[in-house]
Amino acid sequence: MLKVLMVASEAAPFMKTGGLGDVIGSLPKMLRRENVDVRVVMPKYEEMPEHLKDTIKWQESIYVPVGWRNQFCGLEYTSYQGVPFYFLDNKYHFNRPGYYGYPDDGERFAFFNRAVLEMLPFIDFYPDVIHCHDWQAGMVAPLLETFFRKEANYQDIKTIFTIHNLKYQGRFPKSVMTDLLGLSEEHFTMEGLEFHGDMSFMKGGINYADIVTTVSPTYAQEIQTPYFGEGLDELLRSKAYKMTGVINGIDFDEYDPSQDPFIKHPYDVENIEGKQKNKESLQKKLRLPEKEVPLIAMITRLVPQKGIDLVIHILEELLEKDLQLIIIGTGDSIYEEKLKRIGEKYPSKSSIQLKFDNELARQAYAASDLFLMPSKFEPCGLGQLIALRYGSLPVVRETGGLKDTVKHYLDLAGQGCGFTFSDYNAHDMLYALQEALETYKKPKEWKGLVKKAMQQDHSWKVSAQQYKEIYEQLQTSIRK
Repeated sequence: MLKVLMVASEAAPFMKTGGLGDVIGSLPKMLRRENVDVRVVMPKYEEMPEHLKDTIKWQESIYVPVGWRNQFCGLEYTSYQGVPFYFLDNKYHFNRPGYYGYPDDGERFAFFNRAVLEMLPFIDFYPDVIHCHDWQAGMVAPLLETFFRKEANYQDIKTIFTIHNLKYQGRFPKSVMTDLLGLSEEHFTMEGLEFHGDMSFMKGGINYADIVTTVSPTYAQEIQTPYFGEGLDELLRSKAYKMTGVINGIDFDEYDPSQDPFIKHPYDVENIEGKQKNKESLQKKLRLPEKEVPLIAMITRLVPQKGIDLVIHILEELLEKDLQLIIIGTGDSIYEEKLKRIGEKYPSKSSIQLKFDNELARQAYAASDLFLMPSKFEPCGLGQLIALRYGSLPVVRETGGLKDTVKHYLDLAGQGCGFTFSDYNAHDMLYALQEALETYKKPKEWKGLVKKAMQQDHSWKVSAQQYKEIYEQLQTSIRK
């Protein structure tokens, strides 16, 4: 059986700040169904939910070299939904509020990366593949090559590095490389870890891993261009031979409108009448007029990446139309204030919820007719996949994973059930919304599109099979 160790800084439900946590919370479960012995390792954060922390059991105390010091590491374990999870505990590094954004993040994740490799003898699990996710796990491959490769049990381990969002690169002073990771000057080059005078965890993953993946095929191409490449496009073009894109999925057990505990009226593709009832329930809850108009939902972080500038630019023009709009999310204060003011001006047509509330978000997916996601860039995106599952037709910009997963409803292949625009332009977005609103006026056609959306398979099954094929290719290369 293939043995795979997933290395990530977060995994739902233990800790999640975004799509990475969702992926690590659901992909391993599907891989195990594909007969892959996959296990997950992550830091043990103080802010984990108490009921989950109570399930985690101490296994071993080990010591991890960080520069000239040996730092204590508690090795702990639990099983969640059949997936083994290992937790690396160090109170100094992880017993603090929040997860990222500290001045010593370089030291914290230098410790984490080294501890991943140091723990293997203590769990008696030497994987065929170590699959590392985003910059927080970017130094596992360089450390493996430098300090562990000559040891018998480490000689055949292959590495994969998955880029979830290239914008966040783990850039730190050179001293993190030399003083904390213990790597010599020969690593501080363009072909190694150097990036504009700093060292980069992201570059470590890209340069040293055997395979580099991204979370959608289009994003894999986009990041090789200057516009999307965040200063790494030239490097990524040079690594194109070992790059591929595997689209993310969603957990179809978790996101299922026929048995979602957060919605009042379950429904499925054979019986979609419950969707209308959920709309009426949400209108009542949010004190919107209970009438039959198109309901648009936007569930997002209020940051430039998510296209919120476009939305604000045309929002009042949009709200003059016969529709209702719900926006759920938090983010930059300038956006929160603008949305709040517009919401107050149009109280019968909009509900601006400046918070993240999972229950409310699920109800919005189930109630809405349209789901707006006009991202400036989007490595994969999960919101549009959940929307499709719940029969809320996406209105998206054609970028990254949005382009790969949402096809225009007039697509020649006949698979489309969304509304798309290509340029990052507010009025192009408004045109796509108007097209959707006109289509909504044709009930028979609309119902067919909703059913088509709900029938699309964006579960992890296909993606898990693709990852398994990559693992098997790497394993074959070991035998050769």
